[in-house]
Amino acid sequence: MKMSVLRSLVLILSALIFFVGTGLSQDSNGFWPLSGEFVAEGTYVGEGDVERGGKHVNDFDEIDSTLRLVLTPRTKLGVLRFGAEWQRFSFGLPEGAALPNTLQSFSTIIGLDMQFSDSIIVRAETQPGLYNTGLGHLFWDDFNMPFVIGGTYIFSPSLQLILGVSVNVERKYPVLPAAGVRWKIGQQWLLDAVLPTPRLQYEMTRNVSLYAGATVRDATFRVDDEFGDSHGIPRLNHAVITYSEVRTGAGFDWKISPIVTFTGEVGYQPYRDFDFYRAEVRYHQDGGAPYGTISLHGTF
Repeated sequence: MKMSVLRSLVLILSALIFFVGTGLSQDSNGFWPLSGEFVAEGTYVGEGDVERGGKHVNDFDEIDSTLRLVLTPRTKLGVLRFGAEWQRFSFGLPEGAALPNTLQSFSTIIGLDMQFSDSIIVRAETQPGLYNTGLGHLFWDDFNMPFVIGGTYIFSPSLQLILGVSVNVERKYPVLPAAGVRWKIGQQWLLDAVLPTPRLQYEMTRNVSLYAGATVRDATFRVDDEFGDSHGIPRLNHAVITYSEVRTGAGFDWKISPIVTFTGEVGYQPYRDFDFYRAEVRYHQDGGAPYGTISLHGTF
């Protein structure tokens, strides 16, 4: 786990340095012919526990890393979304635990934002890619193509309503609907109640905002062909696993430059679930854990 943590931190740090350097050296996006958005994020979750049928997996920590870059050129059809994302969950599991130490995805991002009227905007986006336990175990079955379709209704400049649906054929429930609202309650208050990161935000200054909220994550992956045999549960060979978690916390957004925002967040993870649902093997939360997140994100 220590080497995995070191590699993740080095990669995230490299991305942070790149984005900070770019953001501080430019006051606008005039130097770059394309528009887009980016995220470089790292999260550490302290020691927690999960349980299955009286069998406990205790005191394991977690490192999450995310890198995303999406270009957003304008066309006659609307705003195209084309980019890539790497996401990795690394767990410091005790020896013999029937859970994967790593869950990882490499995916492209293909989407389109379309404006049908002054009040209605629709986004369709898919992420075809490999969703597995690492580069050492690549199979065609690792390929998946989850997608989302959502619409925003602009009721007024201070109130927008959001409705969408997420589709993932590898998930236990392939189709999941969602609804949310974005409401500017006052001059400094914003309720952004939209998954996966609903929050209540307070604009303290022009460049600094405070917030409290949650992060909800749900993703599916495939383990390797020998995973089940090596853990004494043969039906888990090359099985699909759904990893879900919920975090609740508070943090701040600091707008370093017009195109770069730094975010720091701390809180508690009350829910975590590893579900090999097709094999009927599920480890659910048995003890929460504190966490801390840092990220750089923005648009150019």
